[in-house]
Amino acid sequence: MERIRPWHLLCAAVVVAVAAALLPRLLPGSIPGVLVAMLYLAALVLAFTALLRHGLPEPCDAAPATLRRRYTRELMLAMGGYALVLFASTLLLKRTEEPLLRALLALAPLPPIALAMRAIVRYIRDVDEMQQRIELEAVCIATAFVSLLYMGGGFLQAAKVIDMPAAFAMLWMFPLVCFAYGLAKLAVTRRYR
Repeated sequence: MERIRPWHLLCAAVVVAVAAALLPRLLPGSIPGVLVAMLYLAALVLAFTALLRHGLPEPCDAAPATLRRRYTRELMLAMGGYALVLFASTLLLKRTEEPLLRALLALAPLPPIALAMRAIVRYIRDVDEMQQRIELEAVCIATAFVSLLYMGGGFLQAAKVIDMPAAFAMLWMFPLVCFAYGLAKLAVTRRYR
């Protein structure tokens, strides 16, 4: 019998996470919340086990330490700002009725995300050509994967197999691209080492 590989575990984690997300929508009212939480927990355990089986990754880039520190500082500040603005925006939206103010509050988390994207672009612009190639390949793979996933969801939605709110799909697009990019970068970096 073939040994279970880390990629098998990672695929299983993705399948379990997708099941946790879709089951309550496919069978509304019949799936207890505890089961959904257990499925998400199982997905995390599978993903963590895959990481341990693979071995903790070595750094995915060869950028100078000062550049990595600047990037980490800029990204963490932007994401911390995003979390704070998102929290405040969500609280204020519950108490606001004026449409223009609601629109401004809803869009308030975008500037911190733009700052995070700026940090990413600055980082890629400042690394050497080999690292830029790794970053480009990882971004291409992540974008292709998420596009296929999003289109597959659209086809399932059009066929009335699933009923996913548009807001859910739109809000999770960027985090999914970031997650897929991280996984793709691990794979691409391994190929060049």
